[in-house]
Amino acid sequence: MENIIFSSELTIPDVVVLRNLADDIQRHREANAPNSKPHHDGGYSSNTSADKKTDAVAGHGVSADRDAADIRKLTALNDAESSDFLPTAIYEHVVVPYVAWARGIVRHDTDVIMLTHLILYFTTSVPSALWLYYRFNYFRGILHFVIQFWYMGTYTLMMHQHIHMNGILAKKPFLRLADAYFPYITDPLMGHTWNSYYYHHVKHHHIEGNGPDDLSSTIRYQRDDILNFLHYVGRFFFLVWLDLPIYFFSKGRKLNAAKTAFWELSDYFFLYTLFCLNSRATTFVFLCPLLILRLGLMVGNWGQHAFVNADEPDSDFRSSITLIDVPTKDGLTVTGEVDLRILLATRKS
Repeated sequence: MENIIFSSELTIPDVVVLRNLADDIQRHREANAPNSKPHHDGGYSSNTSADKKTDAVAGHGVSADRDAADIRKLTALNDAESSDFLPTAIYEHVVVPYVAWARGIVRHDTDVIMLTHLILYFTTSVPSALWLYYRFNYFRGILHFVIQFWYMGTYTLMMHQHIHMNGILAKKPFLRLADAYFPYITDPLMGHTWNSYYYHHVKHHHIEGNGPDDLSSTIRYQRDDILNFLHYVGRFFFLVWLDLPIYFFSKGRKLNAAKTAFWELSDYFFLYTLFCLNSRATTFVFLCPLLILRLGLMVGNWGQHAFVNADEPDSDFRSSITLIDVPTKDGLTVTGEVDLRILLATRKS
């Protein structure tokens, strides 16, 4: 097979496969040739030697050992943890430069994925929402809602870090401004009302820690009772706009009470105004995500919230967390849930 020439423009996987085939042909010819002699590696196969008797199937010229070695080689070329890993052109010329650029935009290198999602939302969700208000049809409305439903989980996880860390982008003048105001655009698209996640989760939930004064606590409910579940979900759905300001007011935090009421009611007024202008688009762009997200948050609380110790319900050490099939709480570790700054400080050091 000396007449076979491999182009220098072939990829490494192509060369491995073609040399394997060429070697098969040569082995087959030599095995069936009159007065055939033991096969010697002619340079067409992979690096595996063909001298072992067990290395070939008599009469066919197939080398099982060589095939196995070539398969291992091809697998390693696609394994990012292998020393033989071969980055694709897209990885080398698009992904690597993008990550290098993105590291200068976010606060922590590991948050590049959050910037990627933020770009995704502003290049898909926002244009799609605007287009539905410009020219609505039900197919696009349903498709838009399905995409938003797909985004909700990752967006909420991103905002979980955002509200705990007061932002995710680098502390530069323009980025600081973008970091502060992008949630006012994306939050309603993902089913969140303005600033409610921050006041409910950081200023209220983490203060009370699932105790008796925590509005999202399940301590007073029987969690295998459907009526208790409906009461829990219904109260959050219809009364959170009132319950949370009352909670802050009762704790003497009147400014937080006023801010919470202002932002929640402002969001409702915003949605009402848009509904009057275009009811169909508003239903699919804002109302459906709002209903589904709030239902999802409450179902998640109901199924995963802490079992509070009845003797010391305010104790941070005697409550237990529901864990199903996994060794850690989804999203973040327990330490990170107590204070995300601790988690990031540890990671940074």
